[in-house]
Amino acid sequence: MTDAETDALEQILDRGASVPRHVIFREFAQETVALDIDSGQYFRLNPTAGRMLAVLESAPSVRIAATTLLGEYPEAADVLERDLCRLCLTLSKRGLLELGTV
Repeated sequence: MTDAETDALEQILDRGASVPRHVIFREFAQETVALDIDSGQYFRLNPTAGRMLAVLESAPSVRIAATTLLGEYPEAADVLERDLCRLCLTLSKRGLLELGTV
């Protein structure tokens, strides 16, 4: 990963994340489904991504969500943080997550 990518991911960790009002997500046994009610599009998330989204929704920042998830997944902190930040970027680009400030 380049220094620029590392810096960009570091900035995401200090931001808050929330699911917009026009998005509904529901957890099922094998997946989480996110529905954008404005566009009618739905997205399927695997169980890990679905759990990450649920924790992001209740945490005051992405960094705190990562800390919570570290207790649940056997990943190194830097790997989990990177994966969580990438999920945030992906969901944000699709309008399923808003990244704000802490």
